[in-house]
Amino acid sequence: MKNHMKTTKALLSGALLAGLLGALAQATAAEPEVSLIIKPKSHMREASLHAMVASHGGRAERNIPQLNTRVVRLPAKAAAKALEAMSKNSDVEYVEPDFTATALNTANDPQFTSGNQWALQKIAAPVAWNTTIGSSNVIVAVIDSGVSATHPDLAGKVLPGYDFINNDTDATDDNGHGTAVAGLIGAATNNGIGMAGVSWNSMILPVKALGADGNGSYSAIANAIIWAADRGARVINLSLGGTSASTTLQNAVNYAWNRNCVVIAAAGNSGNNIPQYPGACSNVVAVSATDSNDLRPSWSNFGSYVDVSAPGVNVLTLQGANSYSNWNGTSFSSPITAGVVALMASANSSLNNTALVNTLLANSDDIGTAGYDVYYGNGRVNANRAVQAALGAVPADTTAPAVSITSPANGSTVAGTINVNLSSSDNVGVTRTELFINGSLFGSSSAATASFSWNTTAFADGVYNLEARAYDAANNIGSRTISVTVRNTVIVDTTAPSVAIISPTNGTRLRNRSTNVDVRATDNVAVTRVELFINGSFFGASTSSAPRFVWNTGSIPNGTYTLQSFAYDAAGNIGASSVISVRK
Repeated sequence: MKNHMKTTKALLSGALLAGLLGALAQATAAEPEVSLIIKPKSHMREASLHAMVASHGGRAERNIPQLNTRVVRLPAKAAAKALEAMSKNSDVEYVEPDFTATALNTANDPQFTSGNQWALQKIAAPVAWNTTIGSSNVIVAVIDSGVSATHPDLAGKVLPGYDFINNDTDATDDNGHGTAVAGLIGAATNNGIGMAGVSWNSMILPVKALGADGNGSYSAIANAIIWAADRGARVINLSLGGTSASTTLQNAVNYAWNRNCVVIAAAGNSGNNIPQYPGACSNVVAVSATDSNDLRPSWSNFGSYVDVSAPGVNVLTLQGANSYSNWNGTSFSSPITAGVVALMASANSSLNNTALVNTLLANSDDIGTAGYDVYYGNGRVNANRAVQAALGAVPADTTAPAVSITSPANGSTVAGTINVNLSSSDNVGVTRTELFINGSLFGSSSAATASFSWNTTAFADGVYNLEARAYDAANNIGSRTISVTVRNTVIVDTTAPSVAIISPTNGTRLRNRSTNVDVRATDNVAVTRVELFINGSFFGASTSSAPRFVWNTGSIPNGTYTLQSFAYDAAGNIGASSVISVRK
């Protein structure tokens, strides 16, 4: 499966702009108006966006709110100039034509041969059914031309859907393509009529994004993908495609992928290696076609974007409202694969989308050149192998380890050589711990609990960030960062504290009662002790920098008295106050 997202830059350059303008020119040849998809940057005001569009004679048509994109309509003659101008607007993240995708079937043989379902035998579906026939909890979205829910082989299998062509809740098929696709995924089976589907009990969620002519805009398809993901689709089938790459389409696929959906798409029927989208999007399983001899038909697309292959020649499935027919195209290889994934998800509901896709690809039958090749991808799907592997598969570990720095403490001051102690834990197991100092790797250990000796004298005094990282076997990473201050330089304190007697003041006449003597002291580091002397004799001491001494002046003889205070700091510096005189 593709892992790297393909993007369209906001400032379109050279070949990309030419390609988009070329596609736009083809669209405008048949249409008086065309659609563009615009994603504004977060700071762009809605009024400014509408003004920009209106300046080119355009108007807003609809939104894709989850992607923060707007679909606008413009006169065809103004579209090329508008596209170029908007792509250079610093408030616009990207703008692209609303391309058209088409249902990817090449031919429809109307002859119906009862029981001619060679494809199910080829992929070992009947053997897989001994393990699972699917689950009604596994919903497969069919994004296509709609689905005829009244077909006898779909009775009770079709959930309420949505129509993004007419923007209503009637997702009835008016083309036939979507119904044929749905039949392969989950036609009612063992009911004495018609055909068998790959995943008997899975439910079909119909989302109409193609019109009666089999065509649909990328914006409608993007909306359909998002809608299906939000309504619990476990698997999304896209038997459609266009040759133009699209950021909007990729973002919609990513939206579904981030909601644990498996997205399956047809590789295309042009018989060349020109990528078809969404099949060539990241996070999509692209499916090419095979015949009954496991050979690629000449019309099946190929290329590095192909992930797997499945039967797509003379494949029996539903036709119209109540009949059956043989169909050809990667449009039918894709739903067979989607049905296999639905069986896998039914067999082991704990597997996430990554585990399902990896298991599917690893358990396909290798055909063609040994190993991966551009014609068959990782091989032709095998339902039984994939289901059995899914049963034994361990759910992907997505839980990062917990890690902490147990010493030194956050915010502490350190000096000399110290031990930095790390402790970590994980739901499966920690494979490695690391210590980073100010972003640089300092040391690593294979133990969950580790101690690193840090000679801080090799570092300048200052604040340092210590980051602990813990890794598990799935390469999930947990981290914790604290800050400490290195202080190795000894500062010699030669500054004496300042001290003063605040009350009583010099010349005060004392009354025949207790008198409060208030002293205040300050120091560049800290005051450690304050003393009071009366007539040169020690009276009292305090560790406060602002002590109050109580002097019982009612019991002393009349006369003149001198008061002086001394303050000390930790370095032994002594400060003396002025001498004051008072009388009683």
